[in-house]
Amino acid sequence: MKSLNKFFIALFCLTIAATGSTQAQKFAFVDSEYILGKMPEYKAAQKRLDDMSSDWQKEIEKRLTEIDKMYKDYQAEQVVLTQDQQQKKQQEIVDKEKSLKDFQKSKFGQGGELEKKKQELIKPLQDKIFDAVQKEAKERGFDFIFDKNGEMVMLVANVKYDYSDNVLERMGYSTEDKK
Repeated sequence: MKSLNKFFIALFCLTIAATGSTQAQKFAFVDSEYILGKMPEYKAAQKRLDDMSSDWQKEIEKRLTEIDKMYKDYQAEQVVLTQDQQQKKQQEIVDKEKSLKDFQKSKFGQGGELEKKKQELIKPLQDKIFDAVQKEAKERGFDFIFDKNGEMVMLVANVKYDYSDNVLERMGYSTEDKK
């Protein structure tokens, strides 16, 4: 949602600069988290991401158990091993630990599989919301629509300016059971 928030902030600044401060501006806000929570596709995508993450976490725990066993075995055998054998065992443990760190980074690190999958699954939903917000703004003549969950702090927000349900309806989703 950060790119969506940055867009709204930029739009806000550009509109103020273009229209001047003497004109009255029309404002509204949406709650992107609420909107996403009403989208079955988001819930499915989130479940898929959670399942992937859980599977990878299980793999990490399995590897940690293997490393721990290797280390305990090494400690138990250390007194009967030659110097070369000790170094070989130590290197095997170090290699396993490095492999685990590489695995963690490839799955959970910056640019890792989880981040890529999140981008693949969530970005189209964010784009769908953005398009609906754009149409809502144009149709209703809003100069600015803020995201209540954005980086911009909104200390007071009158619910009469909350157009989250309008955006949901525009996208074809139910607005029952609001918050």
